[in-house]
Amino acid sequence: MRTTLGVIAGTSVIALLLTGCGGSSNKPSSGSSSSKAGKVGVILPDATTSPRWEANDRPLLKAAFDAAGVTADIQNANKDVAKFGTICDALINEGVNVLLITNLDSDSGSACLKKAQAAGIKTIDYDRLTLGGGASYYVSFDNAAVGGLMATGIEKCLTDAGKTKANLVLIDGDPTDNNALLFKNGYIAGLKAKVDAGDYKIVGEQTGKWDKTVAGTAFQQIFTQNNGKVDGVVSANDTMAEGIIARLKASSLAGKVPVTGQDASVPGLQNILAGTQCMTVYKAIKKEADAASALAIALIKGTDASSQATGKTNDSVLNKDVPSVLLTPVAIYKDTVKSVIDDGFQKASDVCVDEFKAACTAAGIS
Repeated sequence: MRTTLGVIAGTSVIALLLTGCGGSSNKPSSGSSSSKAGKVGVILPDATTSPRWEANDRPLLKAAFDAAGVTADIQNANKDVAKFGTICDALINEGVNVLLITNLDSDSGSACLKKAQAAGIKTIDYDRLTLGGGASYYVSFDNAAVGGLMATGIEKCLTDAGKTKANLVLIDGDPTDNNALLFKNGYIAGLKAKVDAGDYKIVGEQTGKWDKTVAGTAFQQIFTQNNGKVDGVVSANDTMAEGIIARLKASSLAGKVPVTGQDASVPGLQNILAGTQCMTVYKAIKKEADAASALAIALIKGTDASSQATGKTNDSVLNKDVPSVLLTPVAIYKDTVKSVIDDGFQKASDVCVDEFKAACTAAGIS
């Protein structure tokens, strides 16, 4: 009898436990709700090649995912390939539904994407295409057009300075970054007519590896080899332009030799206002972050993502087109610096400091 009662009691307890579990599944805890909403993993590349990654991309992506009720784990590889791989593995093990990456190079980026895809995770290349990675989608700007704007920019600034003939130096981005090749393709194509006509001569070309010091040293070597006979510099971004301008200042040529840039960074805009940098290329990061987050959210929620990616980009390694969202870049000169600030990309309080206050006032920035 005691045994029977024990069985009955045990059965009752089990029933209660099962009832409790059933109640829990009908009314999920906050943890279950988060899981149901989905999770996205994001790997940003570094915090040094451009200030955008931490200052713009991270908060914009987080805000978009938060608004959609999607959990986001956003990490930065800090330019460390091993760390990039570790983060990738951890995000896959967490069970993210979508993995969004900006690679450090195509080899390590491809390894990460393939692991994610093997685990059934949808993937998005953000800003940089990972060659051979086979990402589900790619979100970026038209990067050949970015380079084209640099070519147009250097020509405009040389013309404004009264120069129809010019010796040009090209300081390219990091060769491990596919975007650097696309930028170069853009400015080489844009300069071709002038070079073919004999108006412009490329007197030197080196990589600056997206680094201010490396770019400055590379430029100085070419400058010295040409006995200082350099009329303009196509620099693939603002960070490298800083290093080049520093070398020009040492030779009292800052402002006399136009230098291009890209990213519309605070130092880049300041140099444009000061007249030491010719122009920059503004890529509205909010539009890029919004497009990438919208794709990720659609993939998580099972809505139509393909309709958002109306473009395509060829992965030359796989010989395959990747569905893409390609946004339009904008050239920024001294008279349009204000538009970047009006757009909320940079703050007047950051740009218009110290010796740049007067230049901001003259440009209508307050």
